[in-house]
Amino acid sequence: MSRSKRYLSNVALVEKEKSYTVDEALDIIFNAANAKFDESIDIAIKTGLKTGQSVRGSVALPHGTGKQVKVLVFAKGDKAEEAKKAGADYVGAEDLIEKILNEQWVDYDVVIATPDIMKEVSKLGPILGRKKLMPNPKVGTVTFDISKAVQEFKKGKIEFRSDKTGNIHASIGKKSMGKDKVKDNVLLFVREVSKVRPADYKGDFIKSIVLSSTMGPGVKLNKSSILQESHKVNL
Repeated sequence: MSRSKRYLSNVALVEKEKSYTVDEALDIIFNAANAKFDESIDIAIKTGLKTGQSVRGSVALPHGTGKQVKVLVFAKGDKAEEAKKAGADYVGAEDLIEKILNEQWVDYDVVIATPDIMKEVSKLGPILGRKKLMPNPKVGTVTFDISKAVQEFKKGKIEFRSDKTGNIHASIGKKSMGKDKVKDNVLLFVREVSKVRPADYKGDFIKSIVLSSTMGPGVKLNKSSILQESHKVNL
């Protein structure tokens, strides 16, 4: 398989056996993010979770993700009005449930619901669960504090969860945000992931951390360096 000159030049920026500080990694990533569109900055964290184990959580990124977030809210009455005033893109109850069931509609990024409607929303488990959109109280998407939840997710709060192999992936910024803001997001994300370590887990929870841009190479971070820095950050 032939590779483009651009790809080869970007890969050459990274020493395979080396791990980098977050500042060094971002220098490489921003130099490599030279596509004609605003590339996303992504993070991949490998944990030591075994098959059958999983973790999930949420984090309010201090500078958002750089993307427009579409929020859908299941609520009735006053709570529905609260959601609309808070800036939710779609608000409803049985009408939205039927639309999703009939059309397999999933054109939104976050789903929030009030606790009193979750019995009806549970019908959507096969559809929303497949897209990792099912509301869950553990990440703040099942709540009566609708206004706060909508505003947080609109500003950049994101959910994360481990996959079957124990890896956690997330998009945490855009090149246009600049290195300083992306760094803040990286440090806070790593800190929050480290907090969801299971109570009975023994050994190093986070095994490796890699940053990349949409079209650029992966850059491995120095784990001890970023963990130490992430726990000092005051955001």
